[in-house]
Amino acid sequence: MSVVGPLETSRRRLDRWLTWVPYGALLCSTLIVPIGTAADVPHQPYPIVGGSVLFTAAWMFWWTTWHPEWERDRRRMTVFFVGLVALIYLLIWCSPIFGFYAWTGYLFVAYALHGRLTRLAGATSVAVATALSQAGGFPAMAHRGSWGYFAILLLFNITIAGSMTMLATMNDEQTAKRAEMIRQLAEANAKLEAALTENAGLHAQLLVQAREAGVHDERQRMAGEIHDVLAQGLTGIVTQLEAASSGEWVRHIETAKKLARESLTEARRSVQALRPQPLDSSALPEALDEVVSTWSGRHDVRASLITTGAPRPLLPEIETTLLRTAQEALANVSRHAGADRVFLTLSYMEDVVTLDVRDDGAGFDPSVPVKESSYGLAAMRERVLRIAGTLSVESEPGNGTAVSACVPALGLAAA
Repeated sequence: MSVVGPLETSRRRLDRWLTWVPYGALLCSTLIVPIGTAADVPHQPYPIVGGSVLFTAAWMFWWTTWHPEWERDRRRMTVFFVGLVALIYLLIWCSPIFGFYAWTGYLFVAYALHGRLTRLAGATSVAVATALSQAGGFPAMAHRGSWGYFAILLLFNITIAGSMTMLATMNDEQTAKRAEMIRQLAEANAKLEAALTENAGLHAQLLVQAREAGVHDERQRMAGEIHDVLAQGLTGIVTQLEAASSGEWVRHIETAKKLARESLTEARRSVQALRPQPLDSSALPEALDEVVSTWSGRHDVRASLITTGAPRPLLPEIETTLLRTAQEALANVSRHAGADRVFLTLSYMEDVVTLDVRDDGAGFDPSVPVKESSYGLAAMRERVLRIAGTLSVESEPGNGTAVSACVPALGLAAA
């Protein structure tokens, strides 16, 4: 900022000084015209010279000094420059001494015109007028011997004018690009400061949300564990106690006691967020086979498990989710399906692992919520979604139910 300020001030001071240069050049040229009479420099009658000078000064004053805001109006500036060039030729016709004023037309090329071709055309028109004055004006051009001299002067002036105009145009373009870059940088800095300020608030808000989300997830986990472990265990105990009243009460009582012990153990594990007991000492296929066999013997329903693909260790969260999904699906079959056969398929694929549980029971209409099992299905879906998996349920009244869970095959090595 300390460098740009003085440079910008100097540039503006130079621009203000240059605005008065054409007036000074016009005045000096007018004063020299009478002096040039002694050197046989031709000129038109003084009234014509004076009128042309006054009109030229008024033309510049009206378009630039009096209305500086017109500088950005391309149409007005084009009219101004065309009129100025015409007045330059008029002054040179009055006297070739006005060539001292003609060169100031180059100052207005960059001021009034835009675009490289337009500026080159404007500079060329001024160069022709300058060469004409250097050759002696319109009276000298009436002599055929002056055309060769004029051609040399014209080539020299056009070359110099074109080169300087191109350099000035390129400099203006570079200046505009730098100004645009500075503007964009300033906007980017302003946005960055605003983003940093906003980020501080968002960070605090995210901390609060993360804490709330953690509490919510833990509540959901505990609710799922209570439903999957305690609710299923208590349901089994009630079923066995009810069956004990009808006969073979010893076997049912023993089964109820076993269920109570298992439910108590699982409840303690759920509180401590440990893996389910079947997964402590067995791989997932063996743990599922144990769950299926125990459930089948408890409910007198034929159930089987088929494993496809090459079994491999998965992340504990994934194995726990698949095991809990199987337990909940089997619990729903025992409560609602009235099925004779249940088929479970555990499939290990390259990127995913799927668990399918199908029964030949009563089935239901998935579009109609079932109050007793609505939480069970919701709990299964939430568990699977929590590990970026999907759960689908297909059923039709009288044609059984199929539950399919698909989860990522993330192994321990990948973790």
